[in-house]
Amino acid sequence: MTQVGFFTDEDVYGAVAVALRNSGCDAVSTPEAGRLGGSDESQLQWASEKGRALVTFNVAHFANLHSEWMEKGQQHAGMQHAGIIVSAQRPIGELLRRLLHLAGSLD
Repeated sequence: MTQVGFFTDEDVYGAVAVALRNSGCDAVSTPEAGRLGGSDESQLQWASEKGRALVTFNVAHFANLHSEWMEKGQQHAGMQHAGIIVSAQRPIGELLRRLLHLAGSLD
């Protein structure tokens, strides 16, 4: 199975993408991608184009956005998203541990 690539949105601590990379994961943050200030829709679109799962604390907006994509036949603009990982805001270490566990279970 292919390793998951992460895209952390601007709600998520900037250090998370760096720590994920230091742990061997493919990860990029919103600032690193030059995507600060983009709409949730455009962030999901970008992550989809890059084959990355979007990581966010913005549960309500992205849960609704996922529902909208599913209603459009699991596609939007001709593509499926690679996943949306939503979480309540947690300490950096705990979030990192959970994301690494998820990445390990998907390999």
